[in-house]
Amino acid sequence: MKDFQLQLTALFESWAGERAETMTRLAQAGSDRRYFRISAPNHTAIGTYNADIKENRAFFAFSKHFHAKGLPVPAIYAISDDEYLYIQEDLGDTQLFSLLPKADEVFSPELLEIFKKTVSQLARLQILGHEGLDYSVCYPREAFDKQSMLWDLNYFKHYFLKLAKIPFDEQLLENDFQKFSDYLLLADRDYFLFRDFQSRNVMIKNGEPYFVDYQGGRSGALQYDLASLLFQAKGNIPAKVQNEVIEHYLTVAESLTSMDKRFFMEQFYGYVLIRCLQALGAYGFRGLYERREHFLTSIPFAIKQIDKVLKLLQMPVKLPELMKCLKLISKCRDFDGFDAKKYSDSPLTVHVTSFSYIHTSYPKDTTGNGGGFVFDCRYLLNPGRYQEYKHLTGRDEQVILFLKQNSGIDAFMENIFGIVDKAVENYLERSFHHLTVNFGCTGGQHRSVYSADALTKHLVAKYGVKVDLKHIEQERKDWKN
Repeated sequence: MKDFQLQLTALFESWAGERAETMTRLAQAGSDRRYFRISAPNHTAIGTYNADIKENRAFFAFSKHFHAKGLPVPAIYAISDDEYLYIQEDLGDTQLFSLLPKADEVFSPELLEIFKKTVSQLARLQILGHEGLDYSVCYPREAFDKQSMLWDLNYFKHYFLKLAKIPFDEQLLENDFQKFSDYLLLADRDYFLFRDFQSRNVMIKNGEPYFVDYQGGRSGALQYDLASLLFQAKGNIPAKVQNEVIEHYLTVAESLTSMDKRFFMEQFYGYVLIRCLQALGAYGFRGLYERREHFLTSIPFAIKQIDKVLKLLQMPVKLPELMKCLKLISKCRDFDGFDAKKYSDSPLTVHVTSFSYIHTSYPKDTTGNGGGFVFDCRYLLNPGRYQEYKHLTGRDEQVILFLKQNSGIDAFMENIFGIVDKAVENYLERSFHHLTVNFGCTGGQHRSVYSADALTKHLVAKYGVKVDLKHIEQERKDWKN
């Protein structure tokens, strides 16, 4: 266990006054913060480690201020002396994102009510939370001002337009960025701007919304956060629902502050657009630059949202170079993804195996191809070296968490996905019958088992391809370790 986990446990026990029984790592999203659910007989909380102290200080100050005003944010229970670690209220596991309908599902009346509750609390956070808030703690900037907007627009330029090889005139695009940001700055910006108000940062507990991850907040316009929620890339929110939620939000906001609804809506879709461009920049950085699969698959959804926004956008300023770029993005087919339906009757079977270098060695190829990919997992830290994992496998949650925390297995698998995906697509195109992928580790029990399972899930989800999965060493032992 890493030092910060031991320190988090000690901090939790000091707050709870009892010994911690379990520590479970929670999923990590786009940030470097690490979250753990820590439980004792009478207490549970979320332990967090973040090496960015300025970001932590902003979160602590915002949380204390909002919590004192009765706004739906987690309580901060304890903070380490060095401010790298803190214990916060456990709001459960249900993200608003997990409640969103799939593409072929309807948006239920019950979910609509949850969205209305969410934007009601958003308006309270933005307006009431702004009152008396010390913005000097904001990080990296006190306001979503011209500089912040230009940062986002240039993020989109450098990490999406350039990496996606979308042609543009540098000076003309810069002119448009200046005009666009000046127009957005006409909005009233004396409110708290959450900055990343998307459905993954809204927790639903006992039917009520609570907000997390607002450490990037600053002062800004009301429109931005509402745009972030309703036009999230994979949100799949129908236009009728968006309009109803916007109207409900405006009713609540009007009861809390004086505002011009007409002018709010005139600028609303401009804020939707800059948020969508920021998201494309983030997906470009994480996907096109870092080659992380999850973010690559988000790009087509973000492009669809921009197409939708352009139909609604009516601004008095003209942005010809930016609009030209967005039209080229819309026409680009590089992000459409692989058409798995086209190959639904493909003869291809991918044979995925895990094996032990010590006990069974390389699997014998039975397809007549003479072999296939072999990936050596032995450089990854071995859970089998630790007594508590010796009787477990790569399918057990404790082992999976160990691998994710200590071995860099997510990066390992991302690289393998990139290699194997190309082969699968080529073999589907050429109507090949077999592709073999083998994962080996010392005992064929932990690292190779997890890797083979992870690749299988990935291939089935992305391509719908037939997979023949075998765990040679574990099946030989009948999974008894």
